[in-house]
Amino acid sequence: MRPLFTTVKAAAVAAALFLAPALGAGEARAQGHDVINLPDTKFTFDGPFGTFDRASAQRGFQIYKEVCSSCHSMRQLSYRHLTGIGLNAAQIAALASQFQVQDGPNDNGEMFERPARAADHFRRPFANDAAARAANNGALPPDLSVIVKAREGGADYIHALLTGYEEPPPGVTVAEGMNYNKYFPGHQIAMAAPLNTDGQVEFADGTNGTIDQMATDVTTFLSWAAEPELEQRRAMGVRMVIFLSILGGLAYAVKRKLWADLH
Repeated sequence: MRPLFTTVKAAAVAAALFLAPALGAGEARAQGHDVINLPDTKFTFDGPFGTFDRASAQRGFQIYKEVCSSCHSMRQLSYRHLTGIGLNAAQIAALASQFQVQDGPNDNGEMFERPARAADHFRRPFANDAAARAANNGALPPDLSVIVKAREGGADYIHALLTGYEEPPPGVTVAEGMNYNKYFPGHQIAMAAPLNTDGQVEFADGTNGTIDQMATDVTTFLSWAAEPELEQRRAMGVRMVIFLSILGGLAYAVKRKLWADLH
């Protein structure tokens, strides 16, 4: 009986995880005494049956590559993982070869650089955290591999942050080297607006690169990067819910059959 019990228990846990609600878009985020209301951004991957828009994720990767990768690493991703957003092996090999990565030591005991391969991790913009801080006035740009999962509000917060830069309200003084962002806790952030001009990134598919569109696309890519198995997990959740429904129906039918003569 234990294997069956274990299977049913695992199915119940999977169904619970599948059905558990995340922080809703637009819900208030408390930051001390400051309450920030996030905009209700609509993503294709929202909800229990949502899926990633591959075209949007590919545009998002382009934004990361052209804008974000100069400061932010994604250490947990390898180039080969980009098959998950629809790139094929030839595209990934060509993309990876554009970057130089350190390897070695060679036969002489020396480190050397070579073109990246599909199996290599994304190239880091800085050799180490100290170099990153030195290049960014002491601030350490966070790694973006799981940034969507690491921030309360998830994708809605990332999108809001990217579109929330504006002039400070009257009477608000922004410290030197800081920027005003209405969705950032405390509203003062060291990172300047990375997406600041419509058409900043020119997309090959002809999509109009407004700031909001670019923010949506890069958030889609970062959401996929943080949880690339999301669609498979949701599909498993659907199967588990169906399995539990059938199992519950069978159990009820057996119970009715066994106890029918005692009424």
